[in-house]
Amino acid sequence: MRDIRKELISMLKAEVKPAVGCTEPVALALACAKAKELLGEEVVKNTMLVSPNVYKNGMCVGIPGTNRLGLKIAAAMGIIGGHYENGLSVLETLTEEEVLESEKYMDTNPISISPADTKEKVYIEVSLEGKNHKSKVIIRTKHDNFVFLQKDEEILLDERVEVEAKQDNTKKENLLDTVTIKELVENVEKIDLKDIEFLLYGIKMNEEMANYGLSKKTGIGVGYGIKKSMEQGLLGDDVINYAMMITAGASDARMAGVKMPVMSSNGSGNHGLTAILPIVAYNKKFPQTEEKLAKSLAISHLVTAYVKNFTGRLSAVCGCGVAASTGATAGIAWLMNGEIRQIEGAIENMIANLSGMICDGAKAGCALKLASAASAAVQSAIIANNECYVPPMNGIVGAKVEESIQNLGKVSDKGMSVTDEVIINVMDDMNKVK
Repeated sequence: MRDIRKELISMLKAEVKPAVGCTEPVALALACAKAKELLGEEVVKNTMLVSPNVYKNGMCVGIPGTNRLGLKIAAAMGIIGGHYENGLSVLETLTEEEVLESEKYMDTNPISISPADTKEKVYIEVSLEGKNHKSKVIIRTKHDNFVFLQKDEEILLDERVEVEAKQDNTKKENLLDTVTIKELVENVEKIDLKDIEFLLYGIKMNEEMANYGLSKKTGIGVGYGIKKSMEQGLLGDDVINYAMMITAGASDARMAGVKMPVMSSNGSGNHGLTAILPIVAYNKKFPQTEEKLAKSLAISHLVTAYVKNFTGRLSAVCGCGVAASTGATAGIAWLMNGEIRQIEGAIENMIANLSGMICDGAKAGCALKLASAASAAVQSAIIANNECYVPPMNGIVGAKVEESIQNLGKVSDKGMSVTDEVIINVMDDMNKVK
């Protein structure tokens, strides 16, 4: 077994971070905040380009602190009151007055946001002009990864070529291309608690968002509706329904724009909810030690990253349904004292189940998808614990778990690229009608 503990810990620290608001509009707000800081004066003109996937995910989602939806208000808030040094929590510090000013800015100033002509999943380019200065920033590959900064004619940062080189050499450099699930799990088991203790903060953070969504009907009220149904005896208070309830409740609140942080996973707050809260549900019913919880969360986040490595950071399929839920099922299967075959079996059950769930952007309806993802994650782990799993060569399930994940990636990244274009066109057409 390779000792890759240091790499895995670094990956967790890079990919598991607090975030306020849906990550795509927040990333645009972050870019706007940085561009405004570089500009150093009032904005007279703006031009913003975002990748089609960022455009799709940001179009209909609630923004923390305001009742308005979408990318334009996020951009306005980034310009008016965003602090770029807060990263993906850029909107957390806005005052009520700054939010009101942002809404006024949106109503009285043209905000130009268009889909960029790019195949990249995460790409955001913001250009601002004032009376005396200009600024330009670019974010690529990750939601908080600045690769280009410019003020007037002075280029302060330019890592675009380096990013392109990394993309060209991804298969040579990426640990997740060669590691096996068995290696990943065995290395996590040997990690010291102090190195991954920070993952436990995600439990508190995401539970608080869930509690908000369950305290009253928020968004669609998926979690709230499940809670009421359990109280009425229509649904049993078991681990699957409890996982559905808290995961959906947290998504209800987050998609409605509740101004509270969640622990994200692999660039997505909803991924973080899905990767963490089903494990929280299992722990509520079957209490675990902090060390086991932390290692279970590490497995969940890393398996999520493993799947995302092949499906793409943003794609035509719902990342919560196919990636974060797969991470959660692996973490739960491990908590159930599952052997590696049962963990792999739980993952394969997930791939056989929700692999076709489409992503039609971040919005209130995501709570329904997260409820399904949480339910399937617990179900897959439970039946795998009883040695019930999809046999090899069954649909896209391959001869081994790594092949199954790679097959899922091919279907998602290559097979559904046309599907993604159609989804974006359908959503854009409806948006134009409005």
